[in-house]
This record gives sequence, structure tokens and C-alpha cells, in this order.
Amino acid sequence: MDYTALSPVDLALTCLRTGDESAWVEFIRRFQPLIAGVVIRIARGWGETSPEVFDDLIQDTYLKLCTDRGTLLERFHPNHPNSIFGYIKVFTANVVHDHFKALHSQKRGSGIKAEPSGNPDQNTDLISSISDTKSDAKSIERTVLIGEIDAYLRRIGSGRDGERDRRVFWLYYRVGLTATAIAGIPSTGLTTKGVESALLRLTKRVKLLILQESTSASAAPKKGIQPTESL
Repeated sequence: MDYTALSPVDLALTCLRTGDESAWVEFIRRFQPLIAGVVIRIARGWGETSPEVFDDLIQDTYLKLCTDRGTLLERFHPNHPNSIFGYIKVFTANVVHDHFKALHSQKRGSGIKAEPSGNPDQNTDLISSISDTKSDAKSIERTVLIGEIDAYLRRIGSGRDGERDRRVFWLYYRVGLTATAIAGIPSTGLTTKGVESALLRLTKRVKLLILQESTSASAAPKKGIQPTESL
């Protein structure tokens, strides 16, 4: 299908309904200037001038658009052909405002960041566990596992490249974008092969950390009442 021939509204609805890779690539091509412009304007209003932060917020916007597409589809009711532009503007602005509100809240000491706890089962398959949401129990397990994996990703890398790699990982495993689609996001700054290489490296490192922590947990001495020596 030729997505370049679709109207902006039809293109956005196709992305939200199907998550098709080619549709998302065309969406990014068309809406990148709008999203980037809103991010920069709102971020500057908060006193932020770092291009790296701008890029991070642009990626966050795409990630949230992809992750929340079911909810967005329910809420978006186009009244005219250009209504999608206003919707994307508001959505992007909210992502940026939420980011800085949370940041300032943490600086004031009122922000609470939940730390993942426990060790995942070393036999748990990384991809299938993230995708499995068949029941409430599975959903809870999935949420905990995602938090644990995200903590591992933060340990693996830091700084700008670390944040970029973490977003690439989740765009692939949670959102379902292909390496080509992720590379098509301008702020990613990687080729398709670069994305594939990052995913391979991160997946191996995460699995290794899961295995190491599971092994350490099983080898640790168990606390409890020790048997007394016979007299």
C-alpha cells in the first residue's frame, strides 16, 4: 500500500489501528517537524536548551504514541481533515510538560521512583514474557519483569547513548517497531544495522545479568534457625 497517498488523518488512524511499519515510517516523515517544533518550544519554556534533551523527548513522544495507540484510537475523533495536527500538538506538549513536572517534583524530594525488586526466573524467555498478557496475574508479572529489565538496561549503559539504547530496546520489544522503523526516527541517529547491532548487544547483556543474579540468589546461604551442635 502507498501510504504517501493517504491524508494525514487516514495515515494516523492506520498507524494507530495496525502499527504497520511502513505507515509509521511515513508518519515520522510527515510529523517529525511538528513534533520536534513543539518539543523544542515547550522545553525552552521550562528553561531547557540541550539538544540532547530535545532528542530524548522526541523519542519519548514516538514511544508513547506507539505504546498508547489503542487508547489514542478511542479518544481521537477527527472533526476536520487537519484535526490530527492539533491532536499531535497537544499530545506532544503533554509528554514534554509531564516530563518536566516529574523532573521538578523529584528535585523537590516529592517524587517517588519505584525500584524493581526480586530476581526474574532465569528460564523466563525475554520476549515472550514481555508480550504475555493473558491474565491479570500474567500482567502483574509482566510489569515487574519490565521494571527489572529496565533496571538492567540502566546498569548496562549511561549517558546519552545509554538512554538512546534503552529507548531502542523498548521500541523494538514493547512497541513492536522493526529495526528499519526505529532507524527511521531521526533522533535515533542509527542505521538499520546499527539498531540491529544495539538490540543484539543489549539482549545478550540483559540475559547475562538475569542469569548471573539468578545464580547468585540460588547460591546465597539461606537465613533461618541454624541447627545446634549436639553436646
